Amino acid sequence: MQQEDDWDRDLLLDPAWEKQQRKTFTAWCNSHLRKAGTQIENIEEDFRDGLKLMLLLEVISGERLAKPERGKMRVHKISNVNKALDFIASKGVKLVSIGAEEIVDGNAKMTLGMIWTIILRFAIQDISVEETSAKEGLLLWCQRKTAPYKNVNIQNFHISWKDGLGFCALIHRHRPELIDYGKLRKDDPMTNLNTAFDVAEKYLDIPKMLDAEDIVGTARPDEKAIMTYVSSFYHAFSGAQKVSWMQRLLPHLLLLLLTRLSCLCVSPPPLTVSFSFGNVSFHLGAEKGYEEWLLNEIRRLERLDHLAEKFRQKAAIHEAWTEGKEEMLQKRDYETASLSEIKALLKKHEAFESDLAAHQDRVEQIAAIAQELNELDYYDSPSVNARCQRICDQWDALGALTQKRSEALQRTEKLLETIDQLYLEFAKRAAPFNNWMEGAMEDLQDTFIVHTIEEIQGLSTAHEQFKATLPEADKERQAILGIHNEIAKIVQTYHVNMAGTNPYTTINPQEINAKWDKVRQLVPQRDQALIEEHARQQNNERLRRQFANQANVIGPWIQTKMEEIGRISIEMHGTLEDQLTHLRQYEKSIVNYKPKIDQLEGDHQLIQEALIFDNKHTNYTMEHIRVGWEQLLTTIARTINEIENQILTRDAKGISQEQLNEFRASFNHFDRKRTGIMDAEDFKTCLISMGYNLGENEFSRIMSIVDPNRMGIVTFQAFIDFMSRETADTDTADQVMASFKVLAGDKNYILADELRRELPPDQAEYCIARMAPYTGPDGVPGALDYMSFSTALYGESDL
Repeated sequence: MQQEDDWDRDLLLDPAWEKQQRKTFTAWCNSHLRKAGTQIENIEEDFRDGLKLMLLLEVISGERLAKPERGKMRVHKISNVNKALDFIASKGVKLVSIGAEEIVDGNAKMTLGMIWTIILRFAIQDISVEETSAKEGLLLWCQRKTAPYKNVNIQNFHISWKDGLGFCALIHRHRPELIDYGKLRKDDPMTNLNTAFDVAEKYLDIPKMLDAEDIVGTARPDEKAIMTYVSSFYHAFSGAQKVSWMQRLLPHLLLLLLTRLSCLCVSPPPLTVSFSFGNVSFHLGAEKGYEEWLLNEIRRLERLDHLAEKFRQKAAIHEAWTEGKEEMLQKRDYETASLSEIKALLKKHEAFESDLAAHQDRVEQIAAIAQELNELDYYDSPSVNARCQRICDQWDALGALTQKRSEALQRTEKLLETIDQLYLEFAKRAAPFNNWMEGAMEDLQDTFIVHTIEEIQGLSTAHEQFKATLPEADKERQAILGIHNEIAKIVQTYHVNMAGTNPYTTINPQEINAKWDKVRQLVPQRDQALIEEHARQQNNERLRRQFANQANVIGPWIQTKMEEIGRISIEMHGTLEDQLTHLRQYEKSIVNYKPKIDQLEGDHQLIQEALIFDNKHTNYTMEHIRVGWEQLLTTIARTINEIENQILTRDAKGISQEQLNEFRASFNHFDRKRTGIMDAEDFKTCLISMGYNLGENEFSRIMSIVDPNRMGIVTFQAFIDFMSRETADTDTADQVMASFKVLAGDKNYILADELRRELPPDQAEYCIARMAPYTGPDGVPGALDYMSFSTALYGESDL
């Protein structure tokens, strides 16, 4: 039969499945286990050791399984369960996803699945009706038996049985006197189910496997539980059909008993006997006493024969088990064992004690059988008694030896555990202390690198704190060595055979003392090194302050001069000649400042030689001062050169001072960063504000003129050159005026709102600020004169 491989998937369909299966399977198992004088209470717990599982298989199969393991350890339980599973597999059943470990661990799902596999194989597989077998055969049998009954329609093994009529119909079909089927109602399933289950338990020897509430209270009763219950009805009724056949054989059985008596050389009394069973009679004579004697005697002889064989079997099994046990218990292997080996020996001994306790029942059974043989006057009682006495004496000796070995093992374990605890304590304290000493030696020998007086002071403080911990550290060292001495004392006092060294650490007292001596040697050496470094850092601090005092003056002085030069080159105070004179005075004062720069260079040289890399007293480095100084010299020289060029340009091109000032004002307005240089975008904005209608190509052409080196900037000199050329072209002023005339709507004046509406904000504000009020007769309040503005920038116009 192919096992139902999908049992575990089906289990998840209904939360009630586990309760129903647990109850049904437990009752089914107990109906068989009772034949062996036992039962189970909890299906996943009571099968965990495999013993009752093996017994169940023996009862339902009628076969003997392999000898079970009687130990209490997990390995024994797994072995027993595997024997049971192997037996099931030998019957052609494919076990899917069921392993011994899950059964031993009490996995309810797996245990129920295994029992269902057993039920399928031994209770359902052999059911055959009209060439159908197993589940289909059982279903067909139910359908055939219940076909004549109204309101019964068996189509499955779940909801077809919910109303209870199917169970009642099966009973009524075979035993109509037990149920009044006509009084049952389909709408009263509780009564129907309770009636069927109670009658089956009382009259048919079918145990109650489910409660009515289990079936009525769930939407879909568990199929496996129902199949198991129904299969019990099948076997109960199919077995009843064999009764008449057995009754016909009873006379022949009686003759067989008489033959048995003659074989045993027992002479019955000279009487005739009448024997009957049921409604079948077999007449041998008229004397009732002969029948009773005959039956009692055959029972006694068979009982003696059975008991004697049982005694021999149990005695032989027990004697085989005890062989070599006394020798094993007298071993003194614990005297040279380590702690881990002692613990292993103890566990092994505990397992033996459990095994010994398990055999107590066997010894008691042997003694009880011997007693019963004596009471029944067994002919060979002396030899039975002698063998039983030997077994009991040996059992007592084993008990005494077991107790003695247990005490010796426990005593040795306690002694080794004491030493082990001391070893562990030594290791726990020696490890951090050893690490502390190694860290201390590393720190004391570390070549420190410090850059400030604060850092060396911090190291000195930390070193003093470290020295303050040395007395406490020495106490810890002595305590650790004391633990080692205590171990040595125990070993010497109790003559312990210690193999090897401390298993928890490789650190030994000699190593601890050697490192401690090294630490004490390094402390004064560290003291001297810190003193020398402290003196060096004090000198370095003096050099830092000396450099910083000068740098903090020179740096701001350079910055101030740079800003003053910038203002001179940007502002329009006086003529170009006045600006030139002012700048040359600045140049002279700057050159006279050079000795202070040279002095700072000397201090910087001392700092470099002292390998000083930072100075918290100043933000200025020598590199900053050098760059600033060179930039200052370059800026003053460049600015003087620009003023000189502006003078040359003014004189060569005939530009008035007023016009030059206007150029400067325009340049400064669009020099947004106030650097004295316009970038390309600022310059483009400036051109647009002056009326240039610029495309990309036109602007690129102009930039190539004012920025021939393509640096993206426009200097004031380049701006003047460009504006000088532009103002020389009268058409430019005309073009600007024409542009403003368009913006003004062909008026001779323009309003501020019109400029703001038509021009970008910067351009609009620039024009509004510089345009004079319009004074013509056609003017309005707020009118601005764009013609005079254009003429001032570009010269006279023809407009």
